Amino acid sequence: MSTFQLQTKRLLLRDFDIADFDQVHEYASQPEVSRYMEWGPNTTDDTRRFLTESIDLNSKDPRLDFELAVVLKPENRILGGGGIHVSSRANNEGWIGYCFNQDNWGKGYATEVALALIEYGFNQLKLNRIFATTAPGNKASQNVLQKIGMKHEGSMREHKLVRGAYRDTELFAIIKSDYQSSREP
Repeated sequence: MSTFQLQTKRLLLRDFDIADFDQVHEYASQPEVSRYMEWGPNTTDDTRRFLTESIDLNSKDPRLDFELAVVLKPENRILGGGGIHVSSRANNEGWIGYCFNQDNWGKGYATEVALALIEYGFNQLKLNRIFATTAPGNKASQNVLQKIGMKHEGSMREHKLVRGAYRDTELFAIIKSDYQSSREP
């Protein structure tokens, strides 16, 4: 079993465990949390399936998908989840995503997680491009993506079928050279 971890100042990003069920279901079942997501609000079966699938990713070799619990270090409490996924090894491209319990919105956790994920993607996974998508109305997430250096690349019309209706998607991305130049003093 994998014991993957990333750390930030306040947070530990680690592999999910089946014992995380209650804390994950708490946020994944909140209608406001899943409002802009392609899933949810989760039933108990949905959350069990998510955890099982996330845990199964840990044993893949090579590991190209990292779906991680976001834990507040001092309290050892799960705030939400975040992940980075290699979508094309041939093109060195991947994508990130994150989701937090509504009680943890507006505290900078999403920005902290997104920065840690892109740093890992560029430095360890050797990606050249990392993207993220949002629903058009998800301004908070769009602000996070811009804050971490991603640029809005466009809108994809009726890109996703969500809860029986087609939805547009906003595409954001950052390339390694932009990331590196933003890190220079």
